[in-house]
Amino acid sequence: MAKRRSANQELIAQYERRIYDLEQLLDISKSFNSTLETSTLLESIVFSCMAQLHVANAGIFVLDYINSDYLVLETQQNIMNPIENLNYQISVSDPLINVLTTAKKPVTLDFIRQKCPDSPSIDILMTLEPTLIVPLIQKNHMNGLLYLCERFMVDADSGPDYSDYEKDLVFAIGSLSSIAISNAILLERSSTDMMTQLKLKYFFFNVLTEKLDIAMTQKLPLSVIMFDIDFFKHFNDTYGHECGDYVLKEVAALIKGNLREDDLASRYGGEEFTVLLNDTAKDVAVTIAERIRSTIESHDFEFNEQHLHVTISSGVAVFDAVTNPVTNPKLLVNQADQGLYMSKHNGRNRVTYAPPSLVSVNEDDLD
Repeated sequence: MAKRRSANQELIAQYERRIYDLEQLLDISKSFNSTLETSTLLESIVFSCMAQLHVANAGIFVLDYINSDYLVLETQQNIMNPIENLNYQISVSDPLINVLTTAKKPVTLDFIRQKCPDSPSIDILMTLEPTLIVPLIQKNHMNGLLYLCERFMVDADSGPDYSDYEKDLVFAIGSLSSIAISNAILLERSSTDMMTQLKLKYFFFNVLTEKLDIAMTQKLPLSVIMFDIDFFKHFNDTYGHECGDYVLKEVAALIKGNLREDDLASRYGGEEFTVLLNDTAKDVAVTIAERIRSTIESHDFEFNEQHLHVTISSGVAVFDAVTNPVTNPKLLVNQADQGLYMSKHNGRNRVTYAPPSLVSVNEDDLD
């Protein structure tokens, strides 16, 4: 009788754990699908797996959304023994990808060594010291790779090895992750200008609208910078459109390279670019715009052995709850555009702050 009671209690405990884990999976699914912002999503995936499987470190490789040739290490908590000059990316042609896609289950590093000993990615994985490697698969295609590192003890029954139940659990999380990553990649591709790899105009306005609402509520400053390449038509007419494309790509890279992680740059159209500086007042915004202008002016643009002199003009507008309490994002961009016009009118290759008094636009006309 005691044995039967004990067996029943153990069975009840197993079912209770399964119910709890199913509830956790539902919460995890809601969390993954509540954001399409890639970096936030990947951090959520990594931390969810660390919490569920009790691991001290973890990371995730995801498919490069620009050319889809590599899985790139985007989020990691720690690289135990990094190798200098080692690129943490895995080619989609690596035999490792086929092995993991075929396996459709979490595996160990020893399993990979046995199945594809010639994989160039083994050295990469060894530096990460994974205890479990989880392929992220959707519709028989792998768009990511999650790795879990050393586990820590949480109770007397836990240990370094994973039970079959735990492997099934983390693979289920991986399946949910793969769907969310596919959605995020789709958004990245549809909202990104493939030439310059900056965000598109409509995406910029969506983010600006959201940030402007926050700035109004919390009475924080918010700045918009508009850039335009000076005499851009000259490069197309003199050297051809391939040269114009080269100039656009280089300028975009220089703009992005001079911004902070939380700033947003977009290709507004043609040779125009916009930058959103959240929680940034006038003096800092003008300084950032001037730094970008100066960097581009001094940069050596070399196309087909021709050294080109490229400059940009810029306009800066700043939301301020007291001095410029605009409520429409289009008006704020129009103010930056007015500053850009003033820079062009006054000789180009300069930054101009646009005082709100210079812009007389009825916000009702912008809707």
